[in-house]
Amino acid sequence: MRLRSLGIALAATAALIALPTTHPPAAAAETPLSQGKTATASSEESAGTSAAKGVDGDTGTRWSSAATDDQWYQVDLGATATVSQVVLTWEAAYGKDYKVQLSKDGSTWTDLKSVTGSDGGVDTLDVSGQGRYVRMLGLHRATQWGYSLWEFQVYGTTGGGQTGCGTANAAQGRPATASSTENAGTPASAAFDGDTGTRWSSQATDPQWLRVDLGAVKDLCRIDLSWEAAYGKDFQLQASSDGQTWNTLKSVTGAAGGTASYDVSGTGRYVRVYGTARGTGYGYSLWEVAVHTGSGGEPPVQGGGDLGPNVIVVDPSTPNLQQKFDDVFKQQESNQFGTGRYQFLLKPGTYNGINAQIGFYTSISGLGMNPDDTQINGDVTVDAGWFNGNATQNFWRSAENLAIRPSNGTDRWAVAQAAPFRRIHVQGGLNLAPNGYGWASGGYIADSKIDGTVGPYSQQQWYTRESSVGGWTNGVWNMTFSGVQGAPATNFDNGPYTTLDTTPVSREKPFLYLDGSAYKVFVPAKRTSARGVSWPADAGTSLPLDQFYVVKPGATAATINAALAQGLNLLFTPASTTSTGRSTSPAPTPWSSGSVSPPWSRTTASTPCTSPTSTV
Repeated sequence: MRLRSLGIALAATAALIALPTTHPPAAAAETPLSQGKTATASSEESAGTSAAKGVDGDTGTRWSSAATDDQWYQVDLGATATVSQVVLTWEAAYGKDYKVQLSKDGSTWTDLKSVTGSDGGVDTLDVSGQGRYVRMLGLHRATQWGYSLWEFQVYGTTGGGQTGCGTANAAQGRPATASSTENAGTPASAAFDGDTGTRWSSQATDPQWLRVDLGAVKDLCRIDLSWEAAYGKDFQLQASSDGQTWNTLKSVTGAAGGTASYDVSGTGRYVRVYGTARGTGYGYSLWEVAVHTGSGGEPPVQGGGDLGPNVIVVDPSTPNLQQKFDDVFKQQESNQFGTGRYQFLLKPGTYNGINAQIGFYTSISGLGMNPDDTQINGDVTVDAGWFNGNATQNFWRSAENLAIRPSNGTDRWAVAQAAPFRRIHVQGGLNLAPNGYGWASGGYIADSKIDGTVGPYSQQQWYTRESSVGGWTNGVWNMTFSGVQGAPATNFDNGPYTTLDTTPVSREKPFLYLDGSAYKVFVPAKRTSARGVSWPADAGTSLPLDQFYVVKPGATAATINAALAQGLNLLFTPASTTSTGRSTSPAPTPWSSGSVSPPWSRTTASTPCTSPTSTV
């Protein structure tokens, strides 16, 4: 199962990580809560494939059902437990579409996970909820046979879960939205204002929904509904960590309106009443909705916070600013295989007389919404003095979101791959070769404007995308351009240039910026048939930093997984390359961090890639 989440990384430091979509239990020796417990099923194919075989801990025995779609398999854990993971090891006769459900009493069920299009094998599902009974509810088989499980394993804890259901209304006064409103006097917010004389009402169609944002992921234990005369007959109570993917906490059919309370079990930041059938000819109308949360369980992972010890945030008045650049460069100039990782973030403003030399695993980025918000009257320099003028090993560094007015008219960026130059306005020329014109071996410019001429000189290959150049002097081997204003004409049949007038589809990588004093992440929109830079008329979405778990030195895989599970995006800050643990969650989407394009890049992870990806 894939978690949709945005993951980004600060500095040219993050290694590309490929994470599996299925994985073994967190601790291999851990005994499932389900093992040896009482199991029942809707049917059994034979005495040799009884329900008990699915929880006996023996992968050579199995449960199998009759050959029809509507079948279920259920285990009684013996006591209420906090369930965190369910692992289904399928035999050849597997379920293509099914649900994993949880119940406190074995009769009223809450959906923990809905699976569609399973390909069998081992399905490992991260879930969250409390109950005594767990079941697989089969919807569609993948074969002509029934459903067959070698093992049905439930993991979690007993005795340490939610200890009570609070009396406070966690939804009161929180931001609310709805699929529709009947008129301006019945807004969504009226159902969460604590006033039983005001109400939300919808248009008179099915379906309709009402949603509230609790502000953070909460343990949910009860939802109270106070219907007006126009009530919902059939509806679902749902929860979500991100406001996009919803889990059903309770399905209600044949309701009669009035006031009703529903015990639920699950977690979420967003709670929704999703109506599917009205009880009258009018719309849906609620005087009040109250959401109650549990008092136990682990506290949620908090988003936002500081950016960690290796992120150096400066402004034009920072004392000894040149010395700060020099100190990091002295350490990183030839530190090709070291563990140091650094990110300079420059607040908007004008920086005079600066020469920021960029060594290994170092990035420099402006914090403005547009490159011209952060003006350097000086240089951002990569050279190869450390390697006798040979730049073929100048990897792993980056520059982004700055305007540079070079001190002598031309900036020097002598790199060799894994060193992107993004969203830069060079108010002059750009030299891609080292001092003395020794060798250099490839690089990448994107979404940048170079007012003067780009001189590759000894640079062997280069890719430039959706940019603008005042001229291009030469090419050695391969020089490729897509959507670049001022690019040389194609001559690949007998020369080094391959030029496409536009880039068919692309998306720039997200970047951190300051909105006043608040950090935000801008997620650029997809571009089609693009030519030239995307700024200053940026199209995209801004996300506040509190929607990101800021991953800093010392963070554990367990905390990262918990952040993903509750719907936070990830922002990786620079740290040592030493790894202390591996995340068991799928890679985040839509950007995965990668060494190719620090300080930000996607993947994803996880995300990945149903979400937008950074196009190189």
